[in-house]
Amino acid sequence: MRLQTKLILIICSLLVFIIVSLGGIFYYLMTSALEDQIGTRALKVAETVASMPEIRHAFQLNDPSAVIQPIAETVREKIDAEYIVVGNREGIRYSHPLPDRIGKEMVGGDNGPVLAGQSIISKAIGSLGPSLRGKAPVFGDNGQVIGIVSVGFLTEDIALITTAYQTRIEMISLIVLIIGLVGSVLIAHNVRRSIHGLEPKEIGALYTEKKAILESIREGIIAVNREGIITMANRYALQLLQLPVTAKITGRHIEDIIPNTRLYEVVRSGKAEFDHEMLIGDHEVIVNRVPIIERKLGVTGAVSSFRSKSELYQLAEELSQVKRFAEALRAQTHEFSNKLYVISGLIQLESYQEAVELISREADVHQNWVQFIMREIPDPMIGGLLIGKFNHAQELKITFEIDHESSFSDIPAQIDRNMLVTIIGNLVDNAMEAVLAGGDQTEPYVKLFLTDLGEDLIIECEDRGVGIPEETSMAVFEKGFSTKEGEHRGIGLALVQHAVGKLSGYITFHKNPAGGTIFTVAIPKIPDLKERSLSYGTPESNR
Repeated sequence: MRLQTKLILIICSLLVFIIVSLGGIFYYLMTSALEDQIGTRALKVAETVASMPEIRHAFQLNDPSAVIQPIAETVREKIDAEYIVVGNREGIRYSHPLPDRIGKEMVGGDNGPVLAGQSIISKAIGSLGPSLRGKAPVFGDNGQVIGIVSVGFLTEDIALITTAYQTRIEMISLIVLIIGLVGSVLIAHNVRRSIHGLEPKEIGALYTEKKAILESIREGIIAVNREGIITMANRYALQLLQLPVTAKITGRHIEDIIPNTRLYEVVRSGKAEFDHEMLIGDHEVIVNRVPIIERKLGVTGAVSSFRSKSELYQLAEELSQVKRFAEALRAQTHEFSNKLYVISGLIQLESYQEAVELISREADVHQNWVQFIMREIPDPMIGGLLIGKFNHAQELKITFEIDHESSFSDIPAQIDRNMLVTIIGNLVDNAMEAVLAGGDQTEPYVKLFLTDLGEDLIIECEDRGVGIPEETSMAVFEKGFSTKEGEHRGIGLALVQHAVGKLSGYITFHKNPAGGTIFTVAIPKIPDLKERSLSYGTPESNR
């Protein structure tokens, strides 16, 4: 059964139950009140008639009925009672609406309390049928009960009055039920429209799926309503906020959790914000903010997704490292192919001695280079990177030299090798681009110096390239800034600065006397707890 049909049936059933119950209770209360009112009126009339001097004196006459009957009938007609009967202690009637019953005994069997001096209201079957009556004693001059006054209203007449009220109650209940039925249809329709026509099972499935999706996303997600109250937050958001996974932040104000939030601006403006940087606790994060817009209500809240900036840098570096390895393999393959072509040509020309000398020379160069790397830079990641850069430089006809005084074997285990690869790889790549961009055309030259002597790791990269213009010196480390044309520029030095900061080091640059720029990086072997990344010097080339 569909949800809309269920809602209509439930609401209508509830309305029928409430209306029938209230109608029955109201009818019962009304009937009881009407009987109480009529009984009280009958009793008051009976007491009034019993206290009339004419009635009391008439009991001393030889024919009391001659005086009592006219008075009783006059009063009965005025109050519209069914009967007023006056009788003596023996129950003999002195008045009755039917004159032929005067002188006969009163019936009903309820005169006992009255003869004892009490006024009562009772229901009994009299000579005219079942009736509700009030009875009062008539007292003589000596205070003794000398007679009885009974004023009655037939139960049948009372039922006619209550039936009229019952009809009205039924009509009102029917009208209310019809209005309730129309209202239930409208409510069910609005509910169905509000939940986009989904059934409860579908809503439950969507909720479960949404929860699973939110928990599987490796980004923090927080949603707020128009007042800034948090309505949803996934587990990864709690981790970035440095809160326990079991913490409940829904229902709290967003400023209590993230004081520097800009979600209010998004709610007010209705405009999304993408890739904004902000600080949450000790974490630098990249934030996206999107308003929640409903067709009729407008902006009803906002959703913010954020991810640790360090994770994004790590991902970018992994991609860059893969790219560097691919370029190194390509360069080595290309260079090896060229050498094979030369050797093949020399053999075809029967220049065997020259072919042997070329093979020996190339083997010696590579062997010496590899042996130097293995001896002075034993770390496989850094060594592999430098060999790849050497092959790439040969392909580009760039002289790439590592200072023979270099030594990089004493690297503490706590220093992240990926960060060092990021620093060295990007500095060398930028230096190669600089020398190819218009520096010393006769001899493109890049030199790298690495040392682990003392308390710091020193990385120095020297080029004879175009240099860094002085007017751009303050922007060289900004992500996206570059003086070179093309897309995806201005990332290398930003990654270097970020990696240096993570290792609590600093970076400087100054003009190379031979032309170009010298970049120097110092990384403490025992890093400080506070991250730092300083850049200063005379800028000469934009990487």
